[in-house]
Formats: sequence, C-alpha cells, structure tokens
Amino acid sequence: MPIELTPDPEVADLADRTAAFVRDVVIPVEEEHAGITARAGDAVRARLQQAAKDAGVFAPHVSAEHGGHGLDMRARAVVFEEAGYSLFGPLALNIAAPDEGNMHMLEHIATPEQKERYLRPLATGEVRSCFAMTEPSPGAGSDPAALSTRAERVPGGWRIDGRKWFITGADGAAYAICMARTSGEPGDRGGATMFLVDADNPGMKVIRHIETLDESLFGGHCEVVFDGCVVPDDAVLGEVDKGFEYAQVRLGPARMTHCMRWLGIARRAQDIAVGRAADRRLFGSRLAELGMVQQMIADNEIDIAASRGLIRHACWELDQGRSGAQSTAIAKTFTAEAVWRVVDRSLQMCGALGISGDVLLSRFLREVRPFRIYDGPSETHRWAIAKRVVGKHLKAGNRGEA
Repeated sequence: MPIELTPDPEVADLADRTAAFVRDVVIPVEEEHAGITARAGDAVRARLQQAAKDAGVFAPHVSAEHGGHGLDMRARAVVFEEAGYSLFGPLALNIAAPDEGNMHMLEHIATPEQKERYLRPLATGEVRSCFAMTEPSPGAGSDPAALSTRAERVPGGWRIDGRKWFITGADGAAYAICMARTSGEPGDRGGATMFLVDADNPGMKVIRHIETLDESLFGGHCEVVFDGCVVPDDAVLGEVDKGFEYAQVRLGPARMTHCMRWLGIARRAQDIAVGRAADRRLFGSRLAELGMVQQMIADNEIDIAASRGLIRHACWELDQGRSGAQSTAIAKTFTAEAVWRVVDRSLQMCGALGISGDVLLSRFLREVRPFRIYDGPSETHRWAIAKRVVGKHLKAGNRGEA
C-alpha cells in the first residue's frame, strides 16, 4: 500500500493558519515570558486558548463532537509542527502534554459518562489533567512493569496507595489518570488498572514541584502521593487489570505528538541561526558564506527533513490501525536526538548571542534535552528496536549459523 504524505488542502490550510497564529499572537507572549509557562500563569493560558478558538485553530486533534477538528495522526503531524514553532504554541492550541495524550486516550477508552465529565471540559480548555504513571525507584519508570502503586478493592470502590513523581501538569490539574497495580507484583507484565482521580480527593496530594532543566510544560513536574485514596467503581478507566494494554493506546501517538511539537522548535532554532548567519559579517564575509557554518546549516536541514519523514511514516502506520511499535520507537529516538543537534548547532552558529537571553536558543536547548529521557529514553528504545529485529530474524528461521 503506497504511503500518502501530502496533506489534504483543508489540513494544509489549517497548518498555514496555525503558523500565522503562532507567529503573530503566540510568539510575542512567549518572548515576554522567556518561554517559561509558570511566569505566564493560568490567565495567559486562558487568553491564548480563547485567541486560538477565535482564530479557528483550537484543538485540532479532538473530534468535532467535542469541539475540535478531528485530525488523524498524519494531519496532526503537519499542524502540530506549526504549533510547536513556539514553546507556548501547543498550550494555546490545547495540544500540550499531558492533556493532548489524555484526550486521545479518553476518546478511545472512556465510557460516555466519563467522556462528558472528564473529556469535554479538558477538550474545551476549561480544565487541565495529568497522567500519574512514573514512580521513584524502584517503581515504574522506563520499565512500567515495575509499577508498585497499588489499588485494593474496598466497599463501593478502590483504595489507592503509592507515590508518583515527574507527573507533568499535576499542579492545578482538575484530575489525574492514575496507573495502579490491581493484581500481581512489581515486575509482572500485567495487572495494572487506570483510575480517574479528582483533584479534590483528600487521598491525593501534590507534595512538591521537582526542579528540572525544562520549564515550558504547564503545571511543572510534580511529586504526588496517593495515601488511602478511595475512588468509586466508576472511576475505573477501561477494564480492571488492562491498564498496560490501554496505555498502548496513548503511548505510540503521544511519542509522535511530542516529536511533532519539538520538530517545530528545531525549525525555529534553525530560522534564528540562519537569520543571524546571513546578517553577521566576520573575516571579510557573511557568516553564512563560511564552510563550517554552511555544514551546520546543511546538517540541520538534513536532521529536520529526516525527522519529519520518520514521524509521518510512523503516523501513517498508526492511521492504518497498526501498532506502530517499531516505527514510533525509531522516530522518537532519532527525532529526540536530532532536535537536540539542531538546537545545539543553531546556538553555536549564533555565538555569544546564542547563550544570551536576547534570543531563546538557550531556553530551547534546556527544553529539548529531557526529550531524550521522557517517553522512553533513547537507550530503552534502541534495546526494543534491536530486540524486535532479532526476533523477526529468528522467527523467519534465518539463524545465520556458519
């Protein structure tokens, strides 16, 4: 089956309008707050989201039923890249992590009642959410099977006990989607369940913000404690003990939407650097006329183009209903590292200006570095990629004995 990567005219138009909105409305706000969302606050978030609604670019990923454009993954790749051209762009369009991934999962898994209570206000930007999965060592991290937070049945519902950390957006979230073990022991591949936990539940507490390299994800990265957190039976998202399987609904698409957004920042960094290189004169010529600078510009273009191709191929697989496990792992690993290279080279081309606060390149560098860790570190993805390749080889009977 041929892979069609050219966007439909409607999608191309939405991408163009998104690019104009980000350039004209979002970037001035981003620059005012140095790319740090905590400096902006919720009032700025609400104002930007209203502006996105007025511009007709809000919630491109959500179904029309919930006020969005209902784009598939290939179409999202085009629009999300344009939104990601600014650190504040995804927030304005309501496609920032973790809310975007939670919306995707709720649309696929939630009951009609849960969609009305949790998805609809999230999709409109009325509330924010978080996804409580990662735990301090020895709990769940790169290996989700290490999940140690436990949920036990109690009359009328479940009691959740455990500790989570690096929970993005937890501060101010209206609810959490909490992954807890309902059977088995840490290390077992199954036995997890997802629970919808309202923020006013006295058994769930955000106990601190974790100081991190990045500061552009709204609500920070927090440590959250579930202590005697009782939820009713209808708080179960999906089926009991199927949480790891449901997580796959979120995982592959979320990897790709992260890639799409950060690719936008890579393009922005390249544009800043090229503008500087074209104007700056050194050693009797423009910086852009020097061979080593030309190589960095070319390598940036190669990394951007290769990332875009891998992302769109993986999105095509997801749109075909395939698992996309291999293609999303490849795209995530390459893009996370390529985006870092692009931003790093761009900063280098700008010299002292690049490390100053006069442009946002140093902020971009801090923001993109953690992407090589979250949603699976590069090393974990490489291990999984190689394991699938070898497994396929052995299954085909090509053992390669001498």
